[in-house]
Amino acid sequence: MGEIKLFDANWLDLQGKELRLERKRMQLIFQDPFASLNPKMKIGEAILEPMLEHKIYPPAEAYQKTLELLQKVGLQVGDFNKYPSQFSGGQRQRISIARALALNPEVLVCDESVSALDVTVQAQVLQLLLDIQRERDLSIIFISHDMAVVYNICDRIVVMKSGEIVEEGDVEHIFFNAVHPYTQNLLDAVSKIPKHNA
Repeated sequence: MGEIKLFDANWLDLQGKELRLERKRMQLIFQDPFASLNPKMKIGEAILEPMLEHKIYPPAEAYQKTLELLQKVGLQVGDFNKYPSQFSGGQRQRISIARALALNPEVLVCDESVSALDVTVQAQVLQLLLDIQRERDLSIIFISHDMAVVYNICDRIVVMKSGEIVEEGDVEHIFFNAVHPYTQNLLDAVSKIPKHNA
């Protein structure tokens, strides 16, 4: 069956309270920010909810942290009472990032989290992720088929095909010394390699 190892624990063996405690340490940012937000819940409540559920802060402090997170991702305090439908795709992804940061995770998993955004908004969200990563010393697992984006945001690459690792290494090695044909096919789709931010 395999293992999912994180923080020296196999997550497939975790249950109940133990799993609940570990979940705070890793948060997800999904591809479709609209589908990942409850359309009937105000965005401030969506960010506030995990802090209250996991008792990270007392209610008043959690509310203040929510307002700070909104501002951190480039939104306004007054956006607290708005609904997801009142925001653009890029803004909704910023809301999803704020919600993911609410539990002070050690790892963010970004699953094709910018693929649905236009190029300009994509660049803004990627820069936001990089800024947060440096500020909080987060680890980010960035899942993407867009190798230009991967080159711009990642330090190390693991190439998978049909659920198996076919090649891995640092960014420069993979981009300029790729061996596996699948990796080479992915790289052939890159028209221009942007400057690496590492």
